[in-house]
Amino acid sequence: MADSILIVEDDQDIAELIKVNMQDLGLEVTHCDNGEDAIQQALENDYSLLMLDLNLPGCSGLDVCRKVREAKQEQAILMLTARTSELDRVLGLELGADDYMAKPFSVRELQARVHALLRRVHLLQNNQAQDPVVDSSVICHGQLMINQRTHEVVLREQSLDLTSTEFDLLSFMAQHPGQVFSRTQLLDKVWGYQHSGYEHTVNSHINRLRNKLVAGQPDSNNKVFPHIIQTVFGVGYKFSPEGVA
Repeated sequence: MADSILIVEDDQDIAELIKVNMQDLGLEVTHCDNGEDAIQQALENDYSLLMLDLNLPGCSGLDVCRKVREAKQEQAILMLTARTSELDRVLGLELGADDYMAKPFSVRELQARVHALLRRVHLLQNNQAQDPVVDSSVICHGQLMINQRTHEVVLREQSLDLTSTEFDLLSFMAQHPGQVFSRTQLLDKVWGYQHSGYEHTVNSHINRLRNKLVAGQPDSNNKVFPHIIQTVFGVGYKFSPEGVA
């Protein structure tokens, strides 16, 4: 069964260009040109990927991203933004978008990004479909448990709601405790590509993941827990087992 994609773009020329190239990849394509319809379509149907322009009439792409993410934690979302709108890109990533591309963009790069996101969607689906008796892909560090089959994360007996990208990022780093990864390395290992200028993608997801990990640490007697994801200044980030000891 072919993967399906919802394109939300009010510029008809750009929408048609994207549609043709997505169909060339064998994807089933649905298009809408406003935020209200996009929210309805995304919530009522199951799409492998939501491709979302942020500059929409009426309900903005940021609103669409927020509302869809609240209802569907694992929905893959790729934002399309104007090259100059850095603030919108950061806000979109903070609201839960998995990745972004700046206009004008290369069609080949767009296809590569879509391939990378769909590979992760398929991996998640395969993990969830595996027989739990056969599969034992559970990562444990202290009071942190990551179940790669059920996509479940429990920290100090509290279940955390993570997006698919946040889950992949935490899982990857937890498999390499203490190892420092640069932003470029994380783009390659987690997002599946290397491209300069997209470090905001890593920064925003690290910040949002940290906030959720902190929320999962009960403040017992004002105890301060060390960061689970730590910054190594001038180098990158690392997973610290001490944070979940």
